[in-house]
Amino acid sequence: MNWTAKDMDTYLQQKDYIDTLIVPLLKVETALGAMKNSTSSSEFLMHLATFIETQFKGRMMLMPPFAYTQSMDLQAMAETLSRDISSASFKHVFFLTTDSAWTSIEMGGEIIWFPSIPLESMDPQLRQTIIEDQLRQVLPRFMEKWSQ
Repeated sequence: MNWTAKDMDTYLQQKDYIDTLIVPLLKVETALGAMKNSTSSSEFLMHLATFIETQFKGRMMLMPPFAYTQSMDLQAMAETLSRDISSASFKHVFFLTTDSAWTSIEMGGEIIWFPSIPLESMDPQLRQTIIEDQLRQVLPRFMEKWSQ
């Protein structure tokens, strides 16, 4: 389910079954030399997040991406975001990111770091294969949390 009015109506009716929230964390680099890599990482992460949501529709809600710049305080953002999300009724929260800095931050949910893979010049079949491979790698983490 996506963070849309239509899907939110469904979520509100069936929230006992939709117990997982996916939150993409996108680092937006504003320095000229880093902008291309930043956009490539964002594109990869959003393709992956959308694919995960599609595979688990009816179990997951995909929140709009949380974008931040390189000078923002990640610990303060983590605390605020965790506090705000905790008021929602999701049993499981997964934060997806390509920024390894998040792996050392405590949050109210599980942080899943992915190495960024540039998708822009790939043919669509190869892109799909890579996204599917990434899901296969992270699937055990979802299954482990859901079984608790």
